[in-house]
Amino acid sequence: MMKIEITKASCRVEMDYFLRGSVLKGTVESGCTETRTIFRVESGAPPEKIALLIRNAKQGCYAERMIQSSVPLKSEIELNGEPLELEGISG
Repeated sequence: MMKIEITKASCRVEMDYFLRGSVLKGTVESGCTETRTIFRVESGAPPEKIALLIRNAKQGCYAERMIQSSVPLKSEIELNGEPLELEGISG
């Protein structure tokens, strides 16, 4: 554990996303073109220590790793307790 005194800290996450197509036509599509994290830290600790702390936090963040790398997504769907196979989605 790093013992660094932090007076105040915040992290803001911003995303640029889109939603297009039609639900009724079955052409709906969504995505994200960029994600940003904005860290604001107040501390009397040296900048090098804060930089190391933030680097460790980012490298240990599951959400950031999932966004940065392609992760397989598997879906299981049930309808009334029975499996429902959707081509291109489940399986």
